[in-house]
Amino acid sequence: MSKQTKLKNFINGEFVSSASQFDDFDPTTGRVHARVHEADEAAVDRAVRAARAAMQGPWGRMSIAERSELLFKVADRINERFDEFLAAECLDTGKPWSLARHIDIPRGAANFKVFADIIRNVPTECFRMETPDGAGALNYGVRVPKGVIAVICPWNLPLLLMTWKVGPALACGNTVVVKPSEETPYTATLLGEVMNEVGVPPGVYNVVNGFGGDSTGEFLTRHPMIDAITFTGETITGTAIMKNAAVGVRDVSFELGGKNAGVVFADADFEAAGDGIARSTFANCGQVCLGTERVYVQRSLFDRFVEALAVRAKALKPGLPADAATGIGPMVSRQQRDKVLGYYQRAKALGANVVSGGGVPAMPDEYANGYWIEPTLWTGLPEDSPIIREEIFGPCAHLRPFDDEDEVIALANDTPYGLCTTVWTQGAARAHRVAEKIDVGITWVNCWFLRDLRTSFGGAKHSGIGREGGVHSLEFYTELRNVCLKL
Repeated sequence: MSKQTKLKNFINGEFVSSASQFDDFDPTTGRVHARVHEADEAAVDRAVRAARAAMQGPWGRMSIAERSELLFKVADRINERFDEFLAAECLDTGKPWSLARHIDIPRGAANFKVFADIIRNVPTECFRMETPDGAGALNYGVRVPKGVIAVICPWNLPLLLMTWKVGPALACGNTVVVKPSEETPYTATLLGEVMNEVGVPPGVYNVVNGFGGDSTGEFLTRHPMIDAITFTGETITGTAIMKNAAVGVRDVSFELGGKNAGVVFADADFEAAGDGIARSTFANCGQVCLGTERVYVQRSLFDRFVEALAVRAKALKPGLPADAATGIGPMVSRQQRDKVLGYYQRAKALGANVVSGGGVPAMPDEYANGYWIEPTLWTGLPEDSPIIREEIFGPCAHLRPFDDEDEVIALANDTPYGLCTTVWTQGAARAHRVAEKIDVGITWVNCWFLRDLRTSFGGAKHSGIGREGGVHSLEFYTELRNVCLKL
């Protein structure tokens, strides 16, 4: 994985060069580690047509059992090449190996097996109806693939969130054209190699590299032969994609931004809550859509909790991905680091009390140009502050005290977003009451990022459209047809 690495587009089972290329950077050093071939409109068209042809070819004729067997082989091959995927993912993102080794790569592989199992076992509906002649009729549902799916991926969990979409799409019999983030294209390329190695037919899985507006992403989402679009990323980008999807009335599935609240009641397990909020705030350098950027702590616990969380923040040592002592990696790009630093500066200018962090850590010369940033905590800002209203997507959070249940529910809901929340309490009745009243897609109680892949996942309000996970993914990646048989 040297500076000379070339990441090409993967179209119809072949790696394809393009005239235009761009740099892929190592976030730990700021240096180029690969050159990426950018797909122009003609290349995107070839990829979409290859995907369409594969639907009408051997992939479209495969049984569910045959497809599932191939997807199991994909997962097994990812695990066989685990170290390659791990190194590629961490080279693109800068995240610690300790994180990617236990989450990104295992989940990236597991997504294929989980959905291969689900599609083999999911039932459909069946109804017996009466008819005037007394003979009756039978109505039953049949799931069929939706077609060619455009998969637009984010940069924070590149492999995991890509296969979270590709896995169910392929399990259902669709074909895909994937556009990875321009920041993190490496593992999407490796997955193309895996597809060929295990015998997935050409055109089933395609990768087109590039940017968004007026580039690869726009070419893909406005292509008339795309049947549905799934996207994880910013709400603004989702809005632009939705406009393209409106032409031709294509289905969309969006998991978008968040400004998630963490709620700590006075009866919480103090150490567990401190560890949990620290993890949900600082994991992956805060670059997690499910992360916590607003923390509300019951007043009697507030000062002690702020102090304890600051201790945890200061203990996170920046370092290289492969170093076991690394507690936090860099931001994914200079642009993202500068954006988050801008919020740090605004918070200070607005009068925030900077409890910890607020700047850039000193790093050895070799890594001084990496995209490093300090884990940061604030108190003292009003709820209408942009620090509290806008998604920052960095390792930071604002803390505020609250007095009672009704107050904190109102605070948690006072946002245009509605992705997730985490609640810390030892009161079971309280946990149920609060979880039902916070307007989000998922509430974690006394935990965070604990996922059963069979359950629904998605956001409310500006945080998304639709649900992923288990049979909920199948509802997007298939069309449910009804057959009425007169008896």
